[in-house]
Amino acid sequence: MISKIHSIVPYGFEGKLVEVEGDANRGLPAFNIVGMANKTINEAKERVRSAIVNSEFCFPDKKVTINLAPAELLKDGAYLDLPIALAILVLSGQLIQTDVRNKAFVGELSLNGEIKPIRGIINIVEAAKKASYAEIYVPIKNLPQASLVPGITIYGVRTLQELFLALKNQIALATADEHNDAFIGPNSGPEGSILDHIRGQKIAKRAMEIAIAGHHNILISGPPGAGKTLLAKAATNLLPALTPDEMVEITKIYSIAGISTDEVVTRRPFRSPHHSASATSIIGGANGPGEISLAHKGILFLDEIPEFPRTVLEALRQPLEDRTIVISRANRKTIYPADFMLVATMNPCPCGYLGDPTHECKCTELQIQNYQKKLSGPLFDRIDMNIEVERVSNEDLRAPISASTNEHTVVKNTITEAISHQKARFGRDGVYNSSLSSFEVSQKLKLAPKAEKLLASASEGLNLSARAYFKTIKVARTIADLDGAEIIEQEHLAEALTFRRR
Repeated sequence: MISKIHSIVPYGFEGKLVEVEGDANRGLPAFNIVGMANKTINEAKERVRSAIVNSEFCFPDKKVTINLAPAELLKDGAYLDLPIALAILVLSGQLIQTDVRNKAFVGELSLNGEIKPIRGIINIVEAAKKASYAEIYVPIKNLPQASLVPGITIYGVRTLQELFLALKNQIALATADEHNDAFIGPNSGPEGSILDHIRGQKIAKRAMEIAIAGHHNILISGPPGAGKTLLAKAATNLLPALTPDEMVEITKIYSIAGISTDEVVTRRPFRSPHHSASATSIIGGANGPGEISLAHKGILFLDEIPEFPRTVLEALRQPLEDRTIVISRANRKTIYPADFMLVATMNPCPCGYLGDPTHECKCTELQIQNYQKKLSGPLFDRIDMNIEVERVSNEDLRAPISASTNEHTVVKNTITEAISHQKARFGRDGVYNSSLSSFEVSQKLKLAPKAEKLLASASEGLNLSARAYFKTIKVARTIADLDGAEIIEQEHLAEALTFRRR
């Protein structure tokens, strides 16, 4: 007798269909799993056997063989525990094949029959929907994330015994529809007002306002204690609310990474890896997405960027340009989204006090040059805005903050208006001025005659590369959006040019 159970496993940013076939023959009792299964799946034999017995079912006293098709697809993880158990229940006659027809199952089993949550549930449900399965059964703790995928009936199950009773139509299971209202919504939680507490730094605040409004990459340079990190953290509370589609994308990434398998991500990410992080942890690898993908639709903050290994920094060049990362290995190629806003900080020199009027710089000229050259020309060219901040005076530090200060609210409202202008211009959410290609800049962004003349002059005088040329226009367009202007005027372009320095 042959049994067949349909399942799905995550594969990069997608899901792959897997057919779990079971066969039971006469012979010495044995339990074998074949079909390119790794160690985790081979260990499923003991988990499945115990789960079946402890759920008060009978494990067949025969030679049981489970085949995971297609055989050439490498299977990893405990996703197939539940379908393997169901295949055995069908083999032993405790379930019949019609009980599981046109249904997909996924989940990890504990020894007592409890069904545990798994990674990548959104990938799995999306693949099930694409394959036209009528129903999919997932661990109950995965149901909030699974409910983000419409158009397919999703059931949450707690135990193997509960699933058995549901398949026999003896009980009803929780469905995704019952979880939608509870888990899908706008950004929640109190909004901070860090911006109101930053003393001085008027130019830096303005630069952050522009960067967030247009999703521009920004580099902040200045001495220790000038407030560079505080400026970056203030940005998190100025970001726009997530759209429903963005919420699904981010939650999907976090589920694949195993950071969150039972909750929906409702706030834009702010990732701040340490400078000792490896290239794989930043870029991603065979085991899942890296920091640049975890920062998707949010901020990747690299504090003291010259301290990061050059190999790590150079690996950022492709995702900064394409907003995706392609990870190629010997047996597979995976593409993860990486549409993040880069916020980086650095000191002007190794000691940090170059140009500081109150501290003497002790670095040699060679040390300063080597330090500043850690950011290569091609990487620096991909940064839209570059600003320098100075140490805040003691008088400004001691000045009291007025209770009526409402800078944060004013700036956020202005950013929201600028983003709405971009949405109207490009016809959809999630597209910012920084997202435009060179061709789209030429087609969609209009400059006033005086602005064009200034750009031509500045391009020659500053020796701007083609990339820097178009980035300057995109930053100017964001400044115009903040002003509510229809076209890019001379003053918008002039301000944008102040952020193009090396």
